[in-house]
Amino acid sequence: MTVIRKPAYEEFRGALREIERNERVNDPTVVEALPVHDDGSVHPLNRTYTELETRFDSQERILWCYFKQRHRPSFTFQLLDDIAEVQNELKKVFKAPDVERDPPVRFAVWTTETPGIWNLGGDLKLLVELIRAGDREAVERYAQHTTERVYQNTTSMGLPLVTVALIKGDALGGGFEAALSCNLLIAERSAKFGLPEVMFNLFPGMGAYSLLARKIDPVQAERMIFSGRVYSAEELYQLGVIDILVEDGEGDMAVYEHIDKNGRMLNAHRAIYKVRHRVNPVTRGELMDIATIWVDAAMNLEEQDLRRMERLVNAQDRRWQKLHR
Repeated sequence: MTVIRKPAYEEFRGALREIERNERVNDPTVVEALPVHDDGSVHPLNRTYTELETRFDSQERILWCYFKQRHRPSFTFQLLDDIAEVQNELKKVFKAPDVERDPPVRFAVWTTETPGIWNLGGDLKLLVELIRAGDREAVERYAQHTTERVYQNTTSMGLPLVTVALIKGDALGGGFEAALSCNLLIAERSAKFGLPEVMFNLFPGMGAYSLLARKIDPVQAERMIFSGRVYSAEELYQLGVIDILVEDGEGDMAVYEHIDKNGRMLNAHRAIYKVRHRVNPVTRGELMDIATIWVDAAMNLEEQDLRRMERLVNAQDRRWQKLHR
């Protein structure tokens, strides 16, 4: 059994629990309980955004990115803006010399602490409103913004780091696509995955086909998309979509175990992910072309399709409200 550096893990998680307990995430005295620079200053990657929070473990050089949404967990314009800011901040910290040999951040982990939900996908409520209004320009802007975030994550922003999706709950629609965009996909056993778009006469247009077809094969990818069904983490692990499957509550520790086990081979892992992208590249052009096809299809939806979307939104809202009673 792998022996991992539990003190570092427990210290980091303890600091996060302290923040949650005191509900003072913007208070410097609390943030400084997290790993900081050697001179005692708070690391610039420790930030609280509107719908996202980042915490940097300086010992292992892991950037933890937590979805922190106030309403139904979906990819709102605000969350997309927050993700874009994080991606830009990462690019800034990599401007120092010799980052290939000694990267300031080794892993960027996208996760959540919302019980049972990682992300439920696109902002369907907004999309219904835009489609009904015939606002193609806004729908296109949403699709392009989402697609760019997926592209940046798929390519690790062109940086020598590994992107990780740590799935602790349901990743549906665009949530599943976002998870697929990471180099490494770790899931807890109770997590569920699915692409429900076909149920309201649409398709997942922000990378699902491109990413699944490269993970498994186009035939299986199409079957998954056409089925609209929900898959267990075990099923996707057996298919090779999920890289690491762990028991519930062990996801965070699994990240540290993976790093401890493979840390000395990080250079090889990063190189292999680059080779993967070179052999079977997911290009911005491909993703944007598919997003345009998605916009065309979305603008062709009929009223009965939009009503189905609204029923799904209502079900998501009820689930969210149940969690926050």
